[in-house]
Amino acid sequence: MNIENEIRTTAVKGLQELYQIQYEGDKLTVNITPPEFSGDFSLVTFPLAKAAKKSPDAIANELGNYVVQHLPAVESFGVIKGFLNLTISKNYWIDFLKENYTKQEFGKHAASGKKVALEYCGPNTNKPLHLGHIRNMLLGYSLSNVLKFNGYDVTRVNIYNDRGIAICKSMVAWMQSGNGETPESSGTKGDHLVGKYYVEFDKILKREVEELTAKGMEKEKAEREAPVFKAAQELLLKWEAGDKATLDLWKQMNGWVYGGFEQTFKKIGVSFEKNYYESETYLLGKSLVLEGLEKGVFFKKEDGSIWVNLEDKGLDQKVLLRSDGTSVYLTQDLGTAQLRYDDFKMDQSIYVVANEQDYHFQVLKLTLEKLGKPYTNGIYHLSYGMVDLPSGKMKSREGTVVDADELLDEMFAMAEMHTRELGKVDEIDSYAQELYKIIGLGALKYFILKVDPKKRMLFDPNESIDFHGNTGPFIQYSFARINSVLRKAAATTFTISEEYVPNEEERKLLISLHQFPATVKEAGTTYSPSLIANYVYSVAKSFNKFYTDYSILNAENEQAKQFRLALSQLTANVLKSSLGLLGIEAPERM
Repeated sequence: MNIENEIRTTAVKGLQELYQIQYEGDKLTVNITPPEFSGDFSLVTFPLAKAAKKSPDAIANELGNYVVQHLPAVESFGVIKGFLNLTISKNYWIDFLKENYTKQEFGKHAASGKKVALEYCGPNTNKPLHLGHIRNMLLGYSLSNVLKFNGYDVTRVNIYNDRGIAICKSMVAWMQSGNGETPESSGTKGDHLVGKYYVEFDKILKREVEELTAKGMEKEKAEREAPVFKAAQELLLKWEAGDKATLDLWKQMNGWVYGGFEQTFKKIGVSFEKNYYESETYLLGKSLVLEGLEKGVFFKKEDGSIWVNLEDKGLDQKVLLRSDGTSVYLTQDLGTAQLRYDDFKMDQSIYVVANEQDYHFQVLKLTLEKLGKPYTNGIYHLSYGMVDLPSGKMKSREGTVVDADELLDEMFAMAEMHTRELGKVDEIDSYAQELYKIIGLGALKYFILKVDPKKRMLFDPNESIDFHGNTGPFIQYSFARINSVLRKAAATTFTISEEYVPNEEERKLLISLHQFPATVKEAGTTYSPSLIANYVYSVAKSFNKFYTDYSILNAENEQAKQFRLALSQLTANVLKSSLGLLGIEAPERM
């Protein structure tokens, strides 16, 4: 049941009969009528004026009469400056509520048969996860939920960048100053321990560069000639040559990191069905480069390096294999793309990666196109903006990143402080610590996800934890408030009278709830969980206005009570589903 679609279908028929205009329904704009005007939905008639050869107001009046005559759900219309405002009958809303209030997953779409591989996180194994990874993970996990709700068969995947000079830097620093330290011996989380030595490498490098420049060497040359940097380069060559001692240390330190990452994934509530490793995909990437060279779509330079020419696509030439035969990031991504298609035969491959890599993904897609790969058109880069804190940008090598684990712990502590300040712990002492984590995570996830992915954002922990306004805790509290009412009602089904006439606030809430399936669909089409975040806030706000203005359990009569309880139940279901799509838990008590 979707009245907007019925309006569009009827309007299309009306345009054909009244003006002999062929018009596609999805091009007709139908919005919720602004609160200052009467009506429930508004159809915009301005784009029709030229084809119909009439003024927008004349079209709106004639089309309004046609819709009222041919669509029983519409009981009346009004015209204001080219907008056709339609009022939906109370019977439609009564039937809508009856049909849907018991559905736990109201709005869920049927299986489409389409397969999606969705990559997110993609960390390096030389440092812990940070705030940038958090935005990435929250976007990826939420989008996977949204696509699943829309009927797609989604596989969540992660790629570990587990090889290269950065990883060797951590290894060299540990070899030089680690004294055999392990996560167990130090009581340090594995990824934090390896990250410590990545920072340590930078400190050693700076000292050695200063010593060399003090002797008269130029800084750029000193950075290349520093003993610690040369040691990292030598270690990389040993790794690529398969040196056993090097590989053993590499496996050991990466193992520490994976263990630490898994703890963070569990803490934040994200997961993956498949992990890929650069160390296992770059060789396949090399073979694809050689395949392209053989086909003549890539070319070799005099120094032996292999390139792809994308000048015909408005880009430039890009190296695929260096002259010494070593791979670049693009090489690995070619291999990963092929391996992923071999594994899943997906219709679409979505990469959640920051906008700093926009050019990289243009090159990846065009390079695969040159190779004639069948999955090229299904590649989509969900490009998102950076996250800043009030204190500024983050720098991994200097050890000034906003550590993900520390941020999560801070959010949990802030949730406890705010909850206690508001005196909301009396009824939840038995699971208070669990609730603080639920609220803290809800605050973090909602604050990040409510922002359009493409926009750079400023994350303010204090603002995110507020129990009022456009925040996760406000929506969670709205859900808990409804559940309190429903518990007192001590029933799960209600008798909705056909005679009941919903008041203005009830109609507004019904219209808002009615938008849920369409909002989820649009969020999936545009790859933007922010649409659901801002939608669910509007629902929570609408319910709280209704709750403040009208009694539910002590309603003026039994008809009103039963209707409002059913309306509350549908609202609770939509709030829970919406929060779930964002990866946020909806606590029944707060």
